[in-house]
Amino acid sequence: MFRQASRLLGRSIKMDRAMSTEVAAAASVDSSFVESWKKAIPNMDPPKTPSSFMKPRPPTPSTIPSKLTVNFVLPYASQLSTKEVDMVIIPATTGQMGVLPGHVPTIAELKPGILTVHEGNDVTKYFLSSGFAFVHSNSVADIIAVEAVPIDHIDSSLVQKGLAEFNQKLSSATTDLEKAEAQIGVDVHSALNFALTG
Repeated sequence: MFRQASRLLGRSIKMDRAMSTEVAAAASVDSSFVESWKKAIPNMDPPKTPSSFMKPRPPTPSTIPSKLTVNFVLPYASQLSTKEVDMVIIPATTGQMGVLPGHVPTIAELKPGILTVHEGNDVTKYFLSSGFAFVHSNSVADIIAVEAVPIDHIDSSLVQKGLAEFNQKLSSATTDLEKAEAQIGVDVHSALNFALTG
């Protein structure tokens, strides 16, 4: 089985070299690994490396596009699909992050807050509960949220009521689970309140 894997690795390395310079670089790393492995353990075929399982990345454009392509999805719906916009501002756990065309590839965890989509003079705002954003080198941003709602659909009186209820639950919580659940409620309602008033 190991010998068959080794032969396949050798074939995939040859194919990879022919495909592109980026893949060729990965293949040469694989070749170095295989050679080192054979010197250290000559009686056992080397395992496959991660690059032998990966497809080449899409090419990075030679010029920066004028628009950012955004895909914004929830578990039950797609809010934006291949929408070309000027900029998005996402609520990352490390702070607000503005994404323009040509942004450096990034993976960001999202926190409760506002996603702002800028398209010319139009600005659309969504409140996100949590999720992840993936910014790719080809000026595509994939935003995946657990829950989201347009900011103008939120009732500020219900937010105030919920914040008061969760603050009360937090002060009266006796177990770690009750405290954690109440703290999550306070954090989300505080972010909602800030989104509406700030």
